[in-house]
Amino acid sequence: MIKHDEQQYLDMIKDILENGEKETGRNGNTMVLFGTNMRYNLRESTLPLLTTKKLAWKSCLKELLWFISGKTDNKILKEQKVKIWNLNGSREFLDSRNLNYREDDLGPVYGHQWRHFNAEYDNCDKSYEEKGVDQLSNVIKMLKDPVERFSRRIVLSAWNPCQLDEMALPPCHIMMQFHVNQNSELSCVLYQRSGDFGLGVPFNIASYSFLTHLLAHHCDLKVKEFIHFIGNTHIYEDHIEPLKEQMIREPKPFPKIIIKNKYDSIDEYKFEDFEIKDYLHHEAVKMNMSA
Repeated sequence: MIKHDEQQYLDMIKDILENGEKETGRNGNTMVLFGTNMRYNLRESTLPLLTTKKLAWKSCLKELLWFISGKTDNKILKEQKVKIWNLNGSREFLDSRNLNYREDDLGPVYGHQWRHFNAEYDNCDKSYEEKGVDQLSNVIKMLKDPVERFSRRIVLSAWNPCQLDEMALPPCHIMMQFHVNQNSELSCVLYQRSGDFGLGVPFNIASYSFLTHLLAHHCDLKVKEFIHFIGNTHIYEDHIEPLKEQMIREPKPFPKIIIKNKYDSIDEYKFEDFEIKDYLHHEAVKMNMSA
């Protein structure tokens, strides 16, 4: 019998709870397993949205498109009813980081590093067009090139030591690498330094799978796999009981993704271009987010 890809996530919950070490971190007590990995098959338009709980995939996709835009203003997400960054964009949290930006200005976080790496940051309202290194455009250029697509240097990094202290939150998912095989199939490896296994990691799996499908679609490639490496893999103390409940649920088939349009520029894709088919899932699992 073929094991459902989601079972590795459920097995990891058990592994962390049974073999993890107790740690007191910046924002709470956790059980930690250091150095984990999972692999998700993306062939045949498969999208690994966890099915043992309802995943807010719409918020996840909207956040990804925000990253792609290069923007770092949380107001853009708030206007779309996306709450992921609300705690980190609050006045209280920015003050705790000694940041004098206006509320909801997150500093040079993911989008800035993806599209304007190391461009001098002033505020989220400023235009950074043609400033810094547009890493995402470089990745796309290489993936479209019939020779360069086989390079071992198709890497994008969100970890910029020069600007960490200017960010509301230093990046958790910090580096991705893309690989194209001889069958023109695209795979993505993500290295994540820190993973909130209950709330954050399911979003990360979905987000980078969305991105892999999008890049393959945009660059005329097929899709193969998403591989996820996590350093500090942790479960918060107050997430333990909800995850124990989720752990015993039976996974359902993963949904399919359809990207309805193709554009000249990666910046033209919008939420309405994506269709998710047959997302079957168990009921939601309630867990509180730690900022």
